Amino acid sequence: MAARKRGELFTILETSADTEPSAVSDGEDCPLNLSVDVKWFEIPFRRPESDEDGEEEEEEEVVQEEEEDEGEPELKSAAVVEAEEEEEAAGHETEDAASYIAGGGCNIILVTGNGIKHEEYEEESYYASSNNCSDTTSTDSDIDFSDLEEEEHAGLFAPYDVLDDECTSPDFWGEPDQVISIEPFTADCGPQHSLGDDADTLDYFRLLFPDSLFEHMVEQTNNYALYRQRRSGRSDPHWHPTDVREMRAYVGLNILMGINQLPDYGMYWASDIFIGNAGFKKTMTARRFEKLNQNLHLCDRLSEPSKGELGYDGLYKIRPLLDMVGNTMWDSYLPNRCLTVDECAIATKGRFSPTQYMPSKPLRKGLKVWMLCDSRSGYCHRTRLHVGKPSDDVSTAALGHRMVMSLVRGLEGRYHHLFMDSFFTSVPLLQRLLQDGIYSCGPTNPYRRGYPDALKPRNVGKLDPGEFYQCQRGNLVATVTRDAKVVSCLSSNSAPGIVGIGPGSKRDGDVGDGDASSLSALGIPRPLPLLLYQENMRGVDLCDQLRECYQVGRPCKKWWRYFLWFYVNLCIVNAYIILRESRGGVPPAGFNGKEFTQRHFRVRLAQQLIGDYQGARGMERAARKRHADSPLEYGHRLERMSERSRRCRNCTNKGLRHESVFGCKICNVHLCRGGCFSEFHK
Repeated sequence: MAARKRGELFTILETSADTEPSAVSDGEDCPLNLSVDVKWFEIPFRRPESDEDGEEEEEEEVVQEEEEDEGEPELKSAAVVEAEEEEEAAGHETEDAASYIAGGGCNIILVTGNGIKHEEYEEESYYASSNNCSDTTSTDSDIDFSDLEEEEHAGLFAPYDVLDDECTSPDFWGEPDQVISIEPFTADCGPQHSLGDDADTLDYFRLLFPDSLFEHMVEQTNNYALYRQRRSGRSDPHWHPTDVREMRAYVGLNILMGINQLPDYGMYWASDIFIGNAGFKKTMTARRFEKLNQNLHLCDRLSEPSKGELGYDGLYKIRPLLDMVGNTMWDSYLPNRCLTVDECAIATKGRFSPTQYMPSKPLRKGLKVWMLCDSRSGYCHRTRLHVGKPSDDVSTAALGHRMVMSLVRGLEGRYHHLFMDSFFTSVPLLQRLLQDGIYSCGPTNPYRRGYPDALKPRNVGKLDPGEFYQCQRGNLVATVTRDAKVVSCLSSNSAPGIVGIGPGSKRDGDVGDGDASSLSALGIPRPLPLLLYQENMRGVDLCDQLRECYQVGRPCKKWWRYFLWFYVNLCIVNAYIILRESRGGVPPAGFNGKEFTQRHFRVRLAQQLIGDYQGARGMERAARKRHADSPLEYGHRLERMSERSRRCRNCTNKGLRHESVFGCKICNVHLCRGGCFSEFHK
C-alpha cells in the first residue's frame, strides 16, 4: 500500500439543519431515502504522489511556501482561521472534522477534532433521481437448499463462469475517480387492485388467497379422506365431506388460535368457563376440527410420483399453493424502487429432511425460506423454499447467483435497487444484475473471487474507525471500512468518496480545540454503500416481525403443513400492507377503534371467514350414539393385538398406566380386558 499522504479536506454536500426530523430525503442531490439527520460529505479523489504531473508538483511547492510564511507549524492555517471567523460572524457552529488521505488508488477518511473547510467541488452529480427506499445487520447464510426449477439452470448458470473469469483479471479494478451513472426509476409500483372504499379485510385477503384455492383445498381434502379409508380397509364414521364454507371457517379458527394462544387445541372446546371458547364451540366440534386436521390436503396422493421417478417434485404436496399464491403476491403489489433479498426461518417440531441447523442464528433449527421483500413496507413479492441439497458441482457463490436471479426474474430494465447479504454478494452477480438494469449493494466475503486484492485484509492492514479504501470498475465500487468491525462490501448504486456522519455521542477526551457543544453530535463517518445497506436491508425483517406476532397453525408431524400455514400467514401480512397503503391508514367501515393494527385486521378477517357458519353437530352426535350403542355392529371387537403388551389407551387418557396385549384392531389401540373396551368406544 502506498504511503499515506494528507490531502484536501472534503466538502459538504448536504446538511439537515433546516429539515424536519420526520421528513424523507427525496431530492436529486441526496442518496436513497437516507435519514435527514445525516451530514453528507464528498471526498474528491487524489492520485498518489507518484502519479501527479508537474503542475500538481508546482502547486505543492506554492502551498509549502505559503505554509513557511504562516509561521510556527503548531498554529492553525490561515484558511482554517478565515473559515472560523466567517462562521462566527454568521452565528454558525463549527462543523464536524475530518481529514482525507489518499493512497494506492483508494480513498480513506479519518475523523479528527478540527473544523471542516468549506470548498466548492464542481462535478456532475451521480444521482439521476431518488425515490423512497427503506436496518439490519449483515449475516452470512449457510443455506444450501433451493427449489429452483430445472429449466432455469441453463439460463442462470451460463453467464456466471464468463463473468467470474473476467473479474479475476489483474487490470479489472482501477482508481475510484469515475462518475457513476444511475438511471431514474420510473416503473409503476405499489398496490394493484380495483377494490373500492367499501372493501373490507376479506376482500383484500382474497387478492392473495382467492376462493379458487379454498375450492382446491376442499376437493383434495375430500379425496384424501377417501384415500385413507380405502388404504385402511374401513370407513370412518366420524367423517363426512367438507365444503368451502366449512374450510373457510376452519382457516378462520386457526387464525384466532394465533391471537388467543393455548397449549393444546382441545382446550378451546373445554367445559371450563375460564378456558373454553364459546365461539369455537359454536362454529364446530372438537372432533370435527380434529378430522379436518387429519385429512387436510393440497394434492392428489394417487398421482404423486415417488422419489427417483420421472417428474418427481420435492414440493409436490404444496405445488398448487406455491403456484397460485406466488402469482397473486407478484400481481397484487408491484415492487418499489428498493428491494431486499434475505432469509427467514420457520420454527418446527420434529425431524424433517429440509430442516437446517443454524448455530449462528436466533432460530437454530427450522425450515429456510428466501424472500424478496419491499425495503420500505415489508411486502413479500416472491419466495423460494429449501427442499434438498444441491449437486456437488454447485459452489456456494453459484448457488447465491442462481437464487438472486430467480427472485428478481421479471424486474430486468426497471432500475430497481437490490440489497442482499454476504451469502449472495459477488462481483459476477453484481455485473449480471447491472447488465439487466438492476442496481445492487451488499457486504461480501473479501476472499471471494473477483474482490480486489488491494482491499483484502492482508493488504489493507489495521484500519481506524471511519477509515475506508475503495476501488472502482465503472458503476461497480468495492469498499473496505471499519465500523464496529472491518466490513467489505460491493455496490453498483453509490459513487466513491461519499461519506455520511450521523448523530452520535461524543466520548470524554475526544473534543479537540473546537467548541465542545458544536462537536457533541459527532459520529463515525460511514461510506455511502454501508449506509445504503443499513437503511434498506430491513425489508425481510419487517415482514418477519409482522408474521411472527401471531402464528397460524399448530405443530404437526408433516413438514408441508408448516409451509401451508406459513403462506397463509404471509398472505395475511401482505393483505394488511395492501389495505394500509391503499386506504392511507384509514380503517375499514364499521371499525370504532383509534388505530387499525394488524391484530384488528386478523380478528376481523377471522370473523368474516367464519361468518354465520355452524357445523353439523347433529350428524356427528348421531354417529357417536350408534357407535356407542353397539361397537360390535361396526366391526369393533376385543382381540389379541400382539405378543408384547402395550399401554392401554383408555387408561392413559385417564392418567393411569396399565398394559395389555389385547385391543381393538379397527381403532389400532391396546385396551384392557374389561370395562376399558366399552368405555373407550363411548
